[in-house]
Amino acid sequence: MTKVPTAGGSMNEERWAQLHGAMDEQRGWELLRLSPIGRIAVTMAGDPEIFPVNHVVDHGTIVFRTSRGTKLAAVTLHPIVAYEADGYDAASGTAWSVVIKGRAVPVRNREELMDTLFLPLHPWHQGDKPYFVRVIPERATMREFHVTAASAPSAFAPRAPQE
Repeated sequence: MTKVPTAGGSMNEERWAQLHGAMDEQRGWELLRLSPIGRIAVTMAGDPEIFPVNHVVDHGTIVFRTSRGTKLAAVTLHPIVAYEADGYDAASGTAWSVVIKGRAVPVRNREELMDTLFLPLHPWHQGDKPYFVRVIPERATMREFHVTAASAPSAFAPRAPQE
């Protein structure tokens, strides 16, 4: 079993995962399939840029649509990206986050493009999004944890002034 370095020495990966809420890969992909939206982080002109996009999971990759613009230019020039999706289940009080780091590749191959056209992926925002981009994972961080009552999203909801 691999040892994970810590400030006080080292511990095995399983114990580290238990303490830090890491989830198994299958659960992470399941949550990504259920999440309709995530964020793609790209680099453009030396600056990080983050964009919300809707996506589908396809054969162990993330696919999203875009138009000609910053996202497409960024992944063409600098294909190393991060993709993040997260969520919160109020019924169970559980939050989760999946971060995929990898290479973004515009879909250009005719056969792959034909297959991609049939994915259930439709733009949420008005305007033409004729380009498909596939994020091929190289590393992933997947966490799921119970949210304490004081930190639950409802604790941050606006409240009416007391009378």
